[in-house]
Amino acid sequence: AMRTCRSPNLNHAVFGLCSEAGEVSGIMQKVFQGHKFDKNHIVKELGDCLWMIAEACSALDITFEEVMDLNIEKLKKRYPDGFEEEKSIFRNKNDI
Repeated sequence: AMRTCRSPNLNHAVFGLCSEAGEVSGIMQKVFQGHKFDKNHIVKELGDCLWMIAEACSALDITFEEVMDLNIEKLKKRYPDGFEEEKSIFRNKNDI
C-alpha cells in the first residue's frame, strides 16, 4: 500500500478509514433496502479500508502484524475462555 502513498499521514488515514468504512456501511444499507448484495463492491471497499489502516500503521511506525498481535493479546486477556457478554459489558478499568 505504501508504494502508492505519497507520505503516510495519520490524519489522512483516520479520516479516510472513516470514509471507506462508511462506503462499506452504505453497501449494507442498500441491501437492507432491498438491493442485491454486491460482494465484489464490498470487497473493493474493504480493500480501501485496509489501505487506510496500512497508511495509519506506517504513520505510527508499526506493522499490521504488531497491531494484530496486540489485538489478539488484548482479546485473550479479556475473554480467556471465549466471548462472554458479561465480560464485554463489565470490563476492567483500564481495558480499552
